[in-house]
Amino acid sequence: MDRSNLYRRFRTLLIANRGEIACRVIRTARAMGLRTVAVYSEADRDAMHVALADEAVLLGPARARDSYLNVERLIEAARKTGAEAVHPGYGFLSENAEFARACLDAGLVFVGPTAGMMTAMGSKSGSKALMEKAGVPLVPGYHGEAQDEATLAKAAEKIGFPVLVKASAGGGGRGMRIVRSAAELGPAIVSAKREAKAAFGDDTMLIEKYVDNPRHIEVQVIGDSHGNLLSLFERECTLQRRHQKVIEEAPSPTLNAAQRETVCAAARKAAGAVNYVGAGTIEFVSDGKDVFFIEMNTRLQVEHPVTELITGIDLVEWQLRVAFGEALPLKQDEIRLNGHAIEARVYAENPTKNFMPSVGRISTWRLPKETGGLRIDAGYREGDSVSPYYDAMLAKMIAWAPTRDVAIERLNRGLEDSDVRGIVTNIPFLSALMTHPKVRTNAVDTGFIERELAVLTPAATVPGELELCAAVAAIVNEERQAAQADASSPWQTFGWMPVGRRQRSFAFRVGHGAEQKIALNYGGGPSTLVIGERELAFAITPREGGFDLTLDGVKSLVAAVIDGHELYLRTRNGRFDLHWVDPFGGESEEHVGEDKIAAPLPGTVVAVLAEEGAKLEKGAPILTLEVMKMEQTLRAPFAGVLKAIKCKVGDIVQEGVELAVVEPSGEEE
Repeated sequence: MDRSNLYRRFRTLLIANRGEIACRVIRTARAMGLRTVAVYSEADRDAMHVALADEAVLLGPARARDSYLNVERLIEAARKTGAEAVHPGYGFLSENAEFARACLDAGLVFVGPTAGMMTAMGSKSGSKALMEKAGVPLVPGYHGEAQDEATLAKAAEKIGFPVLVKASAGGGGRGMRIVRSAAELGPAIVSAKREAKAAFGDDTMLIEKYVDNPRHIEVQVIGDSHGNLLSLFERECTLQRRHQKVIEEAPSPTLNAAQRETVCAAARKAAGAVNYVGAGTIEFVSDGKDVFFIEMNTRLQVEHPVTELITGIDLVEWQLRVAFGEALPLKQDEIRLNGHAIEARVYAENPTKNFMPSVGRISTWRLPKETGGLRIDAGYREGDSVSPYYDAMLAKMIAWAPTRDVAIERLNRGLEDSDVRGIVTNIPFLSALMTHPKVRTNAVDTGFIERELAVLTPAATVPGELELCAAVAAIVNEERQAAQADASSPWQTFGWMPVGRRQRSFAFRVGHGAEQKIALNYGGGPSTLVIGERELAFAITPREGGFDLTLDGVKSLVAAVIDGHELYLRTRNGRFDLHWVDPFGGESEEHVGEDKIAAPLPGTVVAVLAEEGAKLEKGAPILTLEVMKMEQTLRAPFAGVLKAIKCKVGDIVQEGVELAVVEPSGEEE
């Protein structure tokens, strides 16, 4: 095979990905003078990455296997557009050795490691054997080829519970289960294998000792084709949910200087075992004292921006220069650590409903402006649609500062100044996480979020006097702005009346709570707001990001989004979601009967876990859906009998479709 195409200069780059990472790669590539080619599915015709690229090619239908995972169509897209190189981003085919090999066979430069390096390090089992030989510390575990349940059970007993059942291929928490007893092992293996097969096409499992109260430490490495291999300090990604990272920071606030050098040296040794070329990450788990190798990701990581901000290095630029065949521009002792960076992943998901993915059109997209200390890597814009077919990440917000405390404050201010509407996001959850005292003091482990979930997802706060006044002011401000579009309208002047003084009544509620009422007096003098027995003079002054509301001489910044009868407010007291009650009583709400189990989002039925006629306890699993690459188990809402199953494994169902019916048993809980 001709190896001359492995590393060579090119002018046109195809990005074999979508969303935030595609946009990220396009920006650096264009800054380097490269022509960029995007690819897209039918669901992504109007996506942001398509608009940013110089050229874009339709791959096929929305499902990833018919578009972003279709190797032949990706190679054909490169041929059609004259692309000479392919950047895989992360996810999809980024760690697929066959794709890397197919690019080389087609005469394309693959911006990443070789297929051989991917194969060696992409298998969690195979890489463990390599690391053991190289002297890299390992977590005790089973990484053998035998995959029958008896062998896995015997291995788990030998290791000692709790254990971690984990897919050998892939990542992102898919195909991974914590097992605390022998009784849990069988069902966990079946579920993990099914999820791994669907996500990666490989259901090989390994079993490791589960480290209680662990921390997740990883080291960024990059190598070139001239034999140079560098580590760019470490990141800590301990704040996770369902084995997926939520917050990442660099450097680790847990390690001291000596520990930092030890783990970085171990990472260089691990990557050196395969003479690694390209950007990659060596991941470790720590028990607070020692670190153990768990895997290598042979690609760019989602959290790479925190490393960029503390080193001043553009990792995508370095990836491309390595792919050109250039030597790395710095040596190990020239890499400097500067300050602290922390990143939050903004997802389309509902934290108050078990982080259920949210789909729909983004009606409002307000994120703060980037500054020297705040960076936004986004893959969506106002008006874009979030589909159920792909990962739910919308953007990443990254803050840098000289110290960790200031970086956290900057990140939290950025989150507080953000409004994304039309879909539900985890922004309030992220803000609650950043203000939690134990996060501030780094008293966390990988199970922290699950333990503190009730604190991090509090019930909706009842609006106070300021919020009720702000709600009325927001409505009036929007109406005044609409009237100003008509230059001849006398209503341009707020409170204008042909004669006399009038009162206008408003009612608001949170969820299904009680209505709270407030009145607006206007016309024939200063406007006032009346709450109970109190009457407050008020004024509105529009400004960037919202408006100033002055109540009895106290001026407050208010940010507001109005979507029909829904109001989303930010005041000095936090975030508030209010419903503006229709004064004419024309509202109606549709409720799905509790006995009906309906699809919360479009998805695929991957397992039916109970039979018709079965007696169920409250919370008993009924069926499992795959939604946005994650499994969601639907459970009995109460004790009863499973009256009907209205779907089968393999069915693709739409949101709201009835899947099962449970008949209450009539017994007291």
